[in-house]
Amino acid sequence: MKNVNPINILAISGSLRGKSLNSALLRAVISMISSQGTVVTYSEMGQLPHFNPDLDLDVPDTAVANWRRLLKEANGVLICTPEYARGIPGALKNALDWVVSSGEFVNKPVAVISASPHPDGGAIAHESLLGTLSMMSASLVEGGTLTVPFINKKLDSNKEIMDSDLRLNIQNLLKALFQEIKNVQ
Repeated sequence: MKNVNPINILAISGSLRGKSLNSALLRAVISMISSQGTVVTYSEMGQLPHFNPDLDLDVPDTAVANWRRLLKEANGVLICTPEYARGIPGALKNALDWVVSSGEFVNKPVAVISASPHPDGGAIAHESLLGTLSMMSASLVEGGTLTVPFINKKLDSNKEIMDSDLRLNIQNLLKALFQEIKNVQ
């Protein structure tokens, strides 16, 4: 019988904003994971220095070392991001730049959600993020990507998901992510 290790998901919001709808959506998604695995929410993205290859030393900055360690320890990654100025937020891109050459995303199962109050659901940022992750050799989970338009109308005043279609889509996304993780364990 195959030894099944506990599943550890690293959850990342692409927004630093305190009242971010994407962060609220990510918390709602995490609450749906329940007993399927453990979740670590990455909350130090704003502490990463601006990426500069000259600063990527044998002994990296503490924030960079922690970021890389959390990614390495995770069996899978869940990213929920807004779209800023038709692209991925600078802080998220900066975080990804810190791990391009160190390889923590190589073959790592990743699910991606972008949510926006606009009708396209952050589709441009979504595609850009998928392109970056693909270049980094992340394992983009089939059925593990989702754009969410009109997010401001799909969360209630407690920031819980009130849209049944969105809830079903997220359940399917999580099922695909966990299945991919089990396939590579």
